[in-house]
Amino acid sequence: MRRVRRFCTALLLCLPLAATADEVQVAVAANFTAPMQKIAADFARDTGHRAVLAFGATGKFYAQIRNGAPFEVLLAADEQTPARLQEEGLGVPGRRFTYAVGRLALWSPRAGYIDPEGRVLADGDFRHLALANPKTAPYGAAALQALEHLGLRARLQSRFVQGENIAQAHQFVASGNAELGFVALSQVFEQGRVTHGSAWIVPAGQHRPIRQDALLLRRGEHNPAAQALLDYLQGDNARALIRTYGYQVE
Repeated sequence: MRRVRRFCTALLLCLPLAATADEVQVAVAANFTAPMQKIAADFARDTGHRAVLAFGATGKFYAQIRNGAPFEVLLAADEQTPARLQEEGLGVPGRRFTYAVGRLALWSPRAGYIDPEGRVLADGDFRHLALANPKTAPYGAAALQALEHLGLRARLQSRFVQGENIAQAHQFVASGNAELGFVALSQVFEQGRVTHGSAWIVPAGQHRPIRQDALLLRRGEHNPAAQALLDYLQGDNARALIRTYGYQVE
């Protein structure tokens, strides 16, 4: 009997924690991998909630969400995809906002290889240029727009190596399968500088703004952890962290 009483007391003591700590399933654009991993750790520490993260291409997440994937929050690499999901009734009205404005960079792990103006694109003797699939990855679309702006798309098209998402495009360059490539600045930038190699930060006027929107999905409408995560992303601590990876924050 005493054992039963002790067990019941222990169970009751645990109930408040179980009631307040929840889990949220989050689809995260690949470019936002590093900052979101840190944000998720801070979020767990500060709120007790746990964010379960999946990383990938925004276009693929759109298809998965439409087909019933159990995501509750989407952190997209664009603003169009969350808007479309909201229009289709898969997002909660009034629960969409821009959490970051991304920057595009031309990057090589080789120090000094890429000049500060990106002239290597026109003058370099490289064989392969990596970029993300422009049909599913907004950073890939931005890369094509930049090349169009420079008048180099047709000339360089035969050298393209396309990754499924921006993480794979970065891996092509990091592994040496491409001498250089277009990546998200956040993948090679931290605390105000490019962490290694050489890079040209593409001027914002050479492509459409990469406004990255967050959306509360219908599956997360009544999940306190989903609501808390979106609030946390708009807090001062998360916004400051996001800036350290080269994003702009509105």
